[in-house]
Amino acid sequence: MTTATTRALRTTPPARTGETTARDSPATAMPSLPSLTGLRWMAALLVFGLHVNNFGYFGGTGGRLVTWGFGAGATGVSFFFVLSGFVLTWSARPRDRALAFWRRRIARVYPVHLVTLAVALVMAYSLAHQPRPTPKQALSNLLLLHSWWRPWWQTLNPVSWSLACEAFFYASFPLLFLLLRRLGARCSAALGALSLAAIIVLAWADAHHWWTYALYSFPAARLPEFVLGAVTARLVLLGRWRGPGLEASLALAIIGYFLVPQVTPGYSATVCTIVGFSLLIPAAAVADVQGLPSLWRRRRLVRLGELSFAFYMIHLLVLRAGTQLLGAKPHFGLLAGVAVTTVAFSLSLGLSWVLYEAVECPARRLLLRRRRRPTPPPDPVEAHVETHGEAPVAARD
Repeated sequence: MTTATTRALRTTPPARTGETTARDSPATAMPSLPSLTGLRWMAALLVFGLHVNNFGYFGGTGGRLVTWGFGAGATGVSFFFVLSGFVLTWSARPRDRALAFWRRRIARVYPVHLVTLAVALVMAYSLAHQPRPTPKQALSNLLLLHSWWRPWWQTLNPVSWSLACEAFFYASFPLLFLLLRRLGARCSAALGALSLAAIIVLAWADAHHWWTYALYSFPAARLPEFVLGAVTARLVLLGRWRGPGLEASLALAIIGYFLVPQVTPGYSATVCTIVGFSLLIPAAAVADVQGLPSLWRRRRLVRLGELSFAFYMIHLLVLRAGTQLLGAKPHFGLLAGVAVTTVAFSLSLGLSWVLYEAVECPARRLLLRRRRRPTPPPDPVEAHVETHGEAPVAARD
C-alpha cells in the first residue's frame, strides 16, 4: 500500500545497510515534530483522568462516565514508551558517544524527578495518612531502580515507576541505535515484528500468571514497546514506512483504547493499544515532515506538550495532597466532581509551568553548558579576513 509517507520521504533513495547518507552527517538537523509534542499532552491527560477516577472524585453516573472515558488511561504510559523510542531514534546523533547521550537524558529528566521526589518526601513526613518510605525505598527511588522490585514500585511519587523504565531504555539505547544503523528496512521491520510478538507473549503469560511477578512495571518487560517505537522511526528515516494516514491511525488507536476493559487488567492492556500507537506516532511525524494537516501541532497543544513531563510528575502529588481536605474517594455528584477536578487540574498545570520554567529548562541549560576554554587573541590577518572577506596582498605574500 503506497501512502503519502512513502512519496515524501523517498525523494532520496533509501540507504542500504552500512551506507553513509546525509542523515549520518553531524551537521544534518532533522525536522522538528510538533505533532508528537501535542500528542504527548493527550497521553499525559489520559493518565491524569485515570488517577482522578482512582481517587474517586465522582460517584453515580459521573463515576461511570469517568471510568468509561479514563479507566484505560494507564495506556498513556505505553504511548510514552513507544514515543520515547521514536523520538530518540529520530533525533539521534550518529557519531554521538554513549556518555554524551546519557548526560543529555539525565539533564532532561533528573532535575524534575529530584524536585518532585523532595516534595513527596516532605508530604510523607508532614501529612497524615501518607506512607513513609524506608531508607532503601527512598534510595532506590532516587536512583530510579525501584521498578525492578515490585514491592517498591509505588513508593514516594508513584508515577516515577515509568521513569525507572525510561532510565533502563536510555541505558540500552546506544546499543540499540548501533544495531538499527546496521539494519536495512527488512531487518528493521523484522525486529519490530519480534518486538510486537514479545509484547503479545508477555501479555499472555502475565494474564495466565505464569509467574508471580507482575510485568506491568517491570522495565525489561516494557522494553519491546520502546524498541517498536525506535524501529518505526528507523523505517520513516529510510523512507520505507508503510502505514495509514493520521486519521486512520488515530481511529485504530481509539478503538484499541476502548477495547482495554475487555482484557485482564495490567500488562495485557498493552496488546490492545500497541498497534494503534505504533501507527499513530509515525503518521503524525510524517504529517509534520510533509506539512499535512494535523490537529496535534496547534500552538496551544504543543505548549501543553512541553509542560507534559512536569505535569505528569506533579499531578499525582496534587491529588494526594487533596485527600487531606476531601478525604479518600469522596464520590461527589457530577457538578461538585467537575469543580474539584478543575481545581486539581489547574493546580497541577500551574505547578507544572513552574517546574518547567524554574527547574526543567534552567537545569538542563546548566547541566549541558560547555566549559569554554580560554581562546588566544586572534591573529591580525585572520581577523581581517573574517571582517573583510580577504587578506591584503602583503599579508598573503
